[in-house]
Amino acid sequence: MTGTGQLWPGPCLVDRAVEVHGSRLAYVEGGAGPTFVFVHGNPTSSFLWREVLARMTGVAHCVAVDLAGMGRSAKPDAAYDWAFHLRSVEGFLDALGLQAVTYVGHDWGGVLGLELLRRRPDLVGALAVLECHLDDYPSWAAMPGRSLFEPIRTTDEGRRQVLANNLMVEQVLPAGMDHQLSDAEWDIYREPFPTPATRLPILRWIEQIPVAGEPPAVARAVRRNRDTLAHGDVPRLLMYGEPGSVVTVAGAARIRDDADDGLTVTSVGPGTHFLPEDRPAEIAATLRRWRDLTDHA
Repeated sequence: MTGTGQLWPGPCLVDRAVEVHGSRLAYVEGGAGPTFVFVHGNPTSSFLWREVLARMTGVAHCVAVDLAGMGRSAKPDAAYDWAFHLRSVEGFLDALGLQAVTYVGHDWGGVLGLELLRRRPDLVGALAVLECHLDDYPSWAAMPGRSLFEPIRTTDEGRRQVLANNLMVEQVLPAGMDHQLSDAEWDIYREPFPTPATRLPILRWIEQIPVAGEPPAVARAVRRNRDTLAHGDVPRLLMYGEPGSVVTVAGAARIRDDADDGLTVTSVGPGTHFLPEDRPAEIAATLRRWRDLTDHA
């Protein structure tokens, strides 16, 4: 990245890439120990995890991928729908020969992780999620972000705001965090999306939010997420912010009350949606405690 190499990926990480289904997926890698795979959501990239990774590479082998069409990954001519991204992340783990990883997912990264746990349990040995969809929305009226997302899904002007004005990066991203990014940090978030055509993956993710049963494949998957997180054979972790956004304090409490002993539910402190930006130290400390990790000698 022009002018940002000193900031990202940082001293403990190495830039890498791998071809998955004919397209280049970029990722960063560093550290030694048990493997943790970090997967972001919309409209971010592996850069979201930078401060978490800085605190984890001393105890773990860390891999953070840029989803297809985002970050420094290629932008193939693709649907960028749920099935595409699921196949892409599954293929990424297979291409790297990773199995039984500790998978850490934010936003759509968490939703993908829950589905992978069901679909490919050989890949996911432990699962941590934050701010991801654990239920579908039965109607637009039931969705807290209705005023933002319904116009994008239903009107040309809403779609234009995402594609022409980069709404998700310029407005939604800063609104979902409690601190100010530096100009250099903003450059990294903006760089993958310089034109309307490059912002199509952002729009496609918004179109995947399950509302009133649409899209059907995503709605079916998300309806299973609460049970997959609450009950299972692998260690699971739900981290939430206060007050949270997609996962609220009350929502986290409901899941905790219904869960078996394999689920740990932990607040990482004040925050809304982009918790790896606002609470990286708390997230890293929680992951280390949960997986019983100590610094290498």
